[in-house]
Amino acid sequence: MKYSSLKVSLLIPFFFYSNYGFSEEITAQGADKVRDFYNEEHFIIEEPEAGEQSPASGKPQTINGVRIGPGDDKTGYETTGYTTNSVAITARQGIKADLIRVVENPPLGLPKIPVPVDNPLTAEKINLGRKLFFDRRLSLNDTFSCAMCHVPEQGFTSHEVEKAVGLEGRSNRRNSPSIYNTAYLERLFHDNRETSLENQIWGPLLSKNEMAMTSFGHVLQKLSTLKDYDGLFEAAFDGEGANILTLGKAFASYQRVLVSGNSAFDRWYFANEENAISDQAKRGFELFRGKGQCISCHSVGEKTALFTDKLAHNTGLGFKRSMGKKPEKERMLIAPGTYAYVKKSKKDLVGHPEMADVGVYEVTQNPDDRWKYRTPTLRNVILTAPYMHDGSMPDLKEVIAFYNQGGMLKNESGFPNVTQSPLIQPLGLTENEINDLIAFMETLTGDNIAEVISDAFSTPVGDTTNEH
Repeated sequence: MKYSSLKVSLLIPFFFYSNYGFSEEITAQGADKVRDFYNEEHFIIEEPEAGEQSPASGKPQTINGVRIGPGDDKTGYETTGYTTNSVAITARQGIKADLIRVVENPPLGLPKIPVPVDNPLTAEKINLGRKLFFDRRLSLNDTFSCAMCHVPEQGFTSHEVEKAVGLEGRSNRRNSPSIYNTAYLERLFHDNRETSLENQIWGPLLSKNEMAMTSFGHVLQKLSTLKDYDGLFEAAFDGEGANILTLGKAFASYQRVLVSGNSAFDRWYFANEENAISDQAKRGFELFRGKGQCISCHSVGEKTALFTDKLAHNTGLGFKRSMGKKPEKERMLIAPGTYAYVKKSKKDLVGHPEMADVGVYEVTQNPDDRWKYRTPTLRNVILTAPYMHDGSMPDLKEVIAFYNQGGMLKNESGFPNVTQSPLIQPLGLTENEINDLIAFMETLTGDNIAEVISDAFSTPVGDTTNEH
């Protein structure tokens, strides 16, 4: 399968490291010692914690009979005895769902879905958008689709890597954000640079590090050669064929119905089901809107809760990555739950320089916007590790620990982070309180996750079938 090429591309740098700059002893010892490049001097493996059940741990969980998490249990990935138990994509099957029903009946806890006047939702548009979303032929070399960074069974993000990996293994500088509930956002991407779902799709389609198509015309010309799209745009758009506008509208229609609510929290908070969540989660919610100050950015309304203020803030993380002291060893995610610590001096010999990232400033050129990033929703947050705009935090404990210390007001040399949000302050949370907060966030998983994933699995991936 073509998916295998992605896995191989992710491994190539590590084999290159093993023969370039890690240890002279490695080459001398020969093939029977190929795993010696994991020696502690240069390359340290941190194994998953015992019993860890996070989707990013490499140990998938099951919700309503649907597997959630990585497509393969990566436990033991760093050993010579590792064997894969992944399932071929052709064996992945699902049932198409009636996703359009959420337009008139949004899940408990969510407001009515905003729908543009010039792009009313129809089943035909949603079906077409779904087909496009999973079609790998819309990339330059027919290997990459939207769904390969926004993986349905991984919360429509990716647990496999901290930062998105696109065509031919090209790395991006940011984590793949979840697209659940993006229907409610006025601005999109981590830096708020795009204004609508209709326009958003052209970014990844034309980005060299994502799907790498060369122009609008190139995308549309390629679509015109795919016979299984004959008549589909015309049926969805009253006789109008594929063009810049209809393509964007089709993609947007599918993404707009990927809403997820009616969580245990919603049933407790909005429907007054007292036993819907545990006492620990209730304590966590009190911390969330009190001592933890989380609600300041992750908003909860009287009748609905998006768990985002839709604004951008400097939390201190972007400043730390840009202006803080670089560690001697850099942590690299090489498989879900498995991290390698690589000497920076060795990585610099074979790797590209780190790409600069100053957040919203790149969009506005306003110095006050340096290192600001959009507040993500917390809905389904347990399913969307790793966290933050750069995927640098593998679990919620690390996220909360960062906020608990108050971000980063100055670097090690005393250079101030003058744009850090005043909302980010040291919190003084105890370990028990952190656990209570996590227990609360675990209640934010929507009740339709299995249905949405099954619906996604019912869709051809676009390179092996001519089905409509």
